[in-house]
Amino acid sequence: MTTATIRDLHVSLERDGARSEVLRGIDLDIAPGEIVGLVGESGSGKSMLAMSLLGLLPDNARPEVTGTVTVQGTDMVHGTDAERRAARRSSLGAVFQDPMTSLNPTMRIGRQITEAGPDRAGAVALLDSMGVPDPDLRFSVYPHELSGGLRQRVMAAIAMAGRPALIVADEPTTALDVTVQAQLLDLLQELRDDHGCSVLLITHDLGVASRIADRIAVMYAGRLAEVGPTAAVLSAPAHPYTAGLLRSRLSLALDREARLPALPADTLDPVERLVGCPYRARCPLAVARCATEMPGLDASVPAPDHTAACWRDADTVRATGGGTATDPTAVTDVDDAGRASRPTVDVHTADVHTREARPPQPDRRTTGAPTPADAVVVEDLVCTYTTGRGRRARTVEAVRGVSFRVPAGRSLAIVGESGSGKSTVLRAVAGLVPARSGRITVAEGGAQMVFQDAGSSLTPWMTVGETLRERLVPARLGRTETDRRVAEALDAIGLPTSVARLRPADLSGGQRQRVALARATIVRPAVLLCDEPTSALDASLAAVTLNTIRDMRRELAMTVLFVTHDLAVARLMGDHIAVVERGRVIETGPADAVIHDPQEQYTRTLVASVPEIAVPA
Repeated sequence: MTTATIRDLHVSLERDGARSEVLRGIDLDIAPGEIVGLVGESGSGKSMLAMSLLGLLPDNARPEVTGTVTVQGTDMVHGTDAERRAARRSSLGAVFQDPMTSLNPTMRIGRQITEAGPDRAGAVALLDSMGVPDPDLRFSVYPHELSGGLRQRVMAAIAMAGRPALIVADEPTTALDVTVQAQLLDLLQELRDDHGCSVLLITHDLGVASRIADRIAVMYAGRLAEVGPTAAVLSAPAHPYTAGLLRSRLSLALDREARLPALPADTLDPVERLVGCPYRARCPLAVARCATEMPGLDASVPAPDHTAACWRDADTVRATGGGTATDPTAVTDVDDAGRASRPTVDVHTADVHTREARPPQPDRRTTGAPTPADAVVVEDLVCTYTTGRGRRARTVEAVRGVSFRVPAGRSLAIVGESGSGKSTVLRAVAGLVPARSGRITVAEGGAQMVFQDAGSSLTPWMTVGETLRERLVPARLGRTETDRRVAEALDAIGLPTSVARLRPADLSGGQRQRVALARATIVRPAVLLCDEPTSALDASLAAVTLNTIRDMRRELAMTVLFVTHDLAVARLMGDHIAVVERGRVIETGPADAVIHDPQEQYTRTLVASVPEIAVPA
């Protein structure tokens, strides 16, 4: 008896009159009470598999689906609409990556939770168990009044409300800080332990999967590359792709001065990928057979319950570590290309400190650093927002007397939980939110922002070239000089000039993020503000993006203010780290000192919550 059974599942999508296969012969069982971690890079087919289990395949996929997907006896692919709806009500719960696509923007979140079953008290208790601050207050707000992390916690609470037999969690921790991520993973495990439900945890982070998964299934190009017990897959991967994912994962132990490793780019076109092993162009162990024969999941069987779709035997993969993850700058492919230069990152000590708040002062934004050494100075910053309506309206201090300074050419990483106020600080420096009191000073040249979701920050109907040229309009340059500057900006982020003709929808997530970087820096700012720019990217693309930012910082002598909930990223990107809790900076110091010798209990909790895994040497 299984909770879910997938047999020979093929799914293709119609795009521009042609069909492309996104799932190619998937076989997978999920046992009662089992947690399966499904991992792989963006575009590997993980989310389409989730939609298949939920019976929510898009209309342009359904006519061409073959194979079966059964959940608690219901065929979620070929069953009737009524049967699938009934299964979703009684047997399934879902947590998606982007809660704003799932939450009703016109309904208060409390009503959305109670519709799933519990009364008000139960809904408030669910919010509290998910780590939502002031759950009774948040019960009455709308989704847009919450941060991205808080919206994800609400989505998780709705999924848990019905006590389903199978929870499909599609990248549920992507927008969450490490402590809430740990809470969500612990809650999924508790639901399994207490109620016997099964979980399919979809993630691009092997560390997240390793925390609670009983088995790990690795996806690549619409196929399963490796399936086995978590300990076996992580300690002795049998597929080179799995080994490469392990090596490219960001961790607290990485050398801060070294180039971040990443997987090579995939140079196969969609037609070439249909013949032979789809990973062969990126694989350092590929042989002639890999180009002509597609390996099945049972091509390599290092143990009865551990299989891999690789023509090389597991001992060879283990002996070589699957080949070494490469520096992305060695790759010239458009999708994952990095910079050609390999600079050393300057890690001198920065003069960053905090001080106690003073009585409120008028908001005074000035241009021109008070001293030649300071690019950003924030003094006693207070920012507020109003939540609720009518009698429930309440003014909340999001930032409470924050002070710090960042010398020119240095970088400060700001970390903290969702709702701690870190992004509000960044937006105040950018001039996007008003300060109730305090003082913000930015060096001559101003600041430019790179947002978390590059896709929504780029104008969808404008080409990349038009987006970049728009930033140059105030300079009144001629066409030749404008085109030269656009080409230089694209070269600086490792993209060819041909990308200028494309629109955001034509680009991968990593490409869109790099275009956002080019837009922010084509007119060189004194300060680059980065708001979680890698939180939604898989490890390999995150490494490319971080390498690019570090290159630009060095070559353009920019100061960087980097907001993140990922402590591994904060350590790599910040000369100093500032830890924010409930609107206050509670600890600052050199990056390694804050990570390896935290002085505050809150900081120690953040560090302890990072999902680290042991990677074979």
